[in-house]
Amino acid sequence: MIKEIVVIGGGASGLAAAIAAKKKNKDVLLIEREAELGGILNQCIHNGFGLEVFKEEYTGPEYAYKFIEEFNSLDIEYLLNATVIKLDKVDDIFIITLSSEKLGLSEIKAKAVVISSGCYERTRGQITMPGDRPRGVITAGSAQRYLNINGFLVGKKVFILGSGDIGLIMARRMHLEGAEVLGVAEIMPYSNGLNRNIVQCLNDFDIPLYLSHTVTNVESDEFKRLKAITIQEVDSRFNPIKGTEKHFSVDTLLLSIGLIPDITLLDDFDIDVDPKTKSAKINQAYETTVNGLFICGNSLQVHDLVDNVSKESSRAGTSAADYIDGLVTSRQKIKIIPKENILYVAPQYLDFGWSFKELIISFRSSKKLEKAAIKIYQGEKLVYQKRRTFIVPAEMEQVSFPYSELSKDEDLRVELEEL
Repeated sequence: MIKEIVVIGGGASGLAAAIAAKKKNKDVLLIEREAELGGILNQCIHNGFGLEVFKEEYTGPEYAYKFIEEFNSLDIEYLLNATVIKLDKVDDIFIITLSSEKLGLSEIKAKAVVISSGCYERTRGQITMPGDRPRGVITAGSAQRYLNINGFLVGKKVFILGSGDIGLIMARRMHLEGAEVLGVAEIMPYSNGLNRNIVQCLNDFDIPLYLSHTVTNVESDEFKRLKAITIQEVDSRFNPIKGTEKHFSVDTLLLSIGLIPDITLLDDFDIDVDPKTKSAKINQAYETTVNGLFICGNSLQVHDLVDNVSKESSRAGTSAADYIDGLVTSRQKIKIIPKENILYVAPQYLDFGWSFKELIISFRSSKKLEKAAIKIYQGEKLVYQKRRTFIVPAEMEQVSFPYSELSKDEDLRVELEEL
């Protein structure tokens, strides 16, 4: 089977990318490993989706349905229960090896590929957590799936480590289902979730948030089930402070300790990886350093709003179509470098071979800023400046500006100047 564009992943990102590419009259195949389209949206039954894209508020499944409806109206070909095992490139053709319910073990060839495989949760094994290894320690996303998809309440006395959005939302969800949520501990001095989720999921239900705290001990009973945890306050170097111990009797510890972009399919490629995003470096077309290989959504950078996932992925799908049409004229590029108070930027390159009217830069701050000026320099020249208020690492920021007058010889620097 030969396709012009293959999109890997059928969530908010993949659906938007496939729709955009199809609207440019491309032969598109979408591959999804689950039994239905929609991705993680299917288990996100809370509202708050769609305000940016549709100007209306939806639940996750409702938001997914809007895209699935348009996807189906365009007669885009797709495979469900299909797992991509390997991705290669020979000359200018990509070879996708997959195992699927419909085709068995097979190969598909494509001129361009869009990776929209999302992200996965960091587990206990990826952090240092002293104590026993009992049953009852589970990631917040898994608990969300068990509850919202399978109808299983994973615990009745719950504590949550990490204030990521999924953890905050599950604090509310578990409370509403009758569980006792004893608190949320966050190792940072600020929450890693959206402010609205702190208010709506914790404050509205009097669930305590312990900032600059982490779990320092886990205890099990004689049946290897979770019995209790201890949390402690940490100093500026994240070392526990003696005398600040707090003990909780619990049967469940939910972990909301970060998401990591799923880029395992890129293992066989020699691509540039950003150590901060833990994903591929891209140009403004969402193209990796492998020509014709695009990446978008949470597999590129972990977003706080699904609406931005869809908008970003739509641009990536359009770029893949433009690549097929040969609209890339050269490969002359400069770097986009994060500087003062900037954790990371995306894209990391500006490729002058792509013709875009605007350069869109997404970034996260490295600390909380009440007032700041976003400044972008090329050499000593200030090419963009805008003031912002209440900038926090948990919320992605974005700027856009014309770049036709930029020099092709000097890198761009992005800074946040505290005011």
